[in-house]
Amino acid sequence: MPVAGIDVGSLTAEVVLLDRGEVLHYVIMPTGSNSKKAAGKAMETALKTAGLSRSDLKYIIATGYGRISIEFADKRVTEITCHGRGAFFLNPDVRTIIDIGGQDSKVILLSDQGRVLDFAMNDKCAAGTGRFLEVMAQALEVELSGLADLSDRATDIVSISSMCTVFAESEVVSLIAQGIPREDIARGLHQSIADRTAGMVRRVGLEEAVMITGGVAKNGAVVRALSEKLKTKIIVPPEPQIVGALGAAILAEEEIAK
Repeated sequence: MPVAGIDVGSLTAEVVLLDRGEVLHYVIMPTGSNSKKAAGKAMETALKTAGLSRSDLKYIIATGYGRISIEFADKRVTEITCHGRGAFFLNPDVRTIIDIGGQDSKVILLSDQGRVLDFAMNDKCAAGTGRFLEVMAQALEVELSGLADLSDRATDIVSISSMCTVFAESEVVSLIAQGIPREDIARGLHQSIADRTAGMVRRVGLEEAVMITGGVAKNGAVVRALSEKLKTKIIVPPEPQIVGALGAAILAEEEIAK
């Protein structure tokens, strides 16, 4: 009885197809300017690759900021709940989840049974998110995928005083003009994200084990800076971008079981 979870974020849309607890297929696609269209395209792509049709799906749960626009979903659930369920499914030892997506970030505290106990969320600006890193990579004239490698070559850490994307970009441009090595600036940017995220962790309390999810989890420099700041190992799942959609699919199976 295949089900689907779909997570529509500001930058990407993810679909996970699940059958009896086994992932059949998943898709990650850019959201673009139309979340509704992106959701439909992601779903159809996942179904086609898995050799299924929409009628084969027994239940669909949508999550993410664009979940309201997904008309074909049977139910809509908050990303807090879905990320919690997805992370706990991947590793039942996880108690703290750090999710850093395209334009928001959140920290979720789980119980021993995987229930959400508390959370903190930054959804007021793009500070410390994927969009923040995109803009900083452009300012440093490096590909986003190369930002972590650039940071790893640093010999010093430059303090970045502003976490506002607009002001931080101006600050980076100014530092480059002063002749500050780009490597040191990149290290400073990653450290500033770690500092900001650690503040959110302190608001809910740190419980081990810790997992990071979202697209920014693919940036090794951010993960390492966070690990050093929090003084703990951070688990990175094989595909950190699909954890929310996976959680939605797991909840869809539970709806069928009811």
